Amino acid sequence: MRRTDSARRMIAAPPAVVYGALVDRESVEAWLPPDGMSGRVERWDPRPGGGFRMVLTYLDAADNPGKTSASTDVVDVGFAALVPPERVVQRAVFESDDPSYAGTMTMTWHLTATGAGTEVTVTATDVPPGIDQASHEAGIASSLANLASYVEGSL
Repeated sequence: MRRTDSARRMIAAPPAVVYGALVDRESVEAWLPPDGMSGRVERWDPRPGGGFRMVLTYLDAADNPGKTSASTDVVDVGFAALVPPERVVQRAVFESDDPSYAGTMTMTWHLTATGAGTEVTVTATDVPPGIDQASHEAGIASSLANLASYVEGSL
C-alpha cells in the first residue's frame, strides 16, 4: 500500500534563496537533520541523475533505534529533478537489513513564491511501512523549521 506523508512551512526568504539551500552540500548538512539527530554528507553530486549519501546519527539512540545500525540511518538520495527555483525531487533509499524499510521513497520539495516569502511543501510518497507516519511528518516539519532558521538567519 502506497503511503504519502507531508508537511508545509512558510519561509521568509525568496524561492531562489530557499532553493539554493536545498542543493548546497554544507547547507543540507546543517538544516536537514531533524531535532535529535546530527548529519554528515558522505557524497555529493547536485545534478539530475546525481545525488548524495547522508549518515544521520541519533543523539539519544536509546529511544530512537536507527534503521541502519543501533544509532544511525544511512540514506542514499538521488536527484530525480532539479527545477530552479521551484522544485527538487529526490529518491531516497534507506540502508537497512529490515525489509520494512525497503523500497524507494520519493521526496518532492515544492517552492511557491508568496508575498511573505516562500511556501515550502514537502511530499513523501511510497514511504516504507517501517517508518511511523506521525514521527515521519514530525521529522519533516522539524527539518523545515531548521531550513527556515538556516535561510532566514542568512539574510
